[in-house]
Amino acid sequence: MNQMKSIKRSVSLFLCVLLLAAAAVVTTGCSDSKNSSSALQQSSSVAQDSQSVPQSSEAASDAQAEVLGEGETVFQFVMADADGKETAYEIHTDKTTVGEALLELGLIAGEESEYGLYVKEVGGITADYDADGSYWAFYIDGEYASTGVDATEIIAGSVYELRVEKG
Repeated sequence: MNQMKSIKRSVSLFLCVLLLAAAAVVTTGCSDSKNSSSALQQSSSVAQDSQSVPQSSEAASDAQAEVLGEGETVFQFVMADADGKETAYEIHTDKTTVGEALLELGLIAGEESEYGLYVKEVGGITADYDADGSYWAFYIDGEYASTGVDATEIIAGSVYELRVEKG
């Protein structure tokens, strides 16, 4: 009889813990995007103060990000020149794509092509494939992007990077 009570208590305790965990997951998943964005921005600020912001490279995490723009959505942008020197920016915008936001701030320039915006200049630095085989490669959270800057929807808290690479 005592053994049966013990099993029932254990099962009840297990179910309570499981129920609490499920409630935590549902509550976290149901928060609105504004609150999530705000929480991401706050945690990003705290992490920057403690020098532990995950960046695409070590040099970017050591650099103080210059804050540019105005708007509700915040994302990190890093440019890396041919020598690997990185410049980090914290972008504030109301635009919907990375390309729109960076064009509005004058950080990038390029030409329209059949595939979208072909970025040729970033932060005043030109990469000219025809001249020397160099180009601006686009990365999202450290991964090579499968879309161009003008087709990439902004995700608050993400790190977008343009790096000079050789073809």
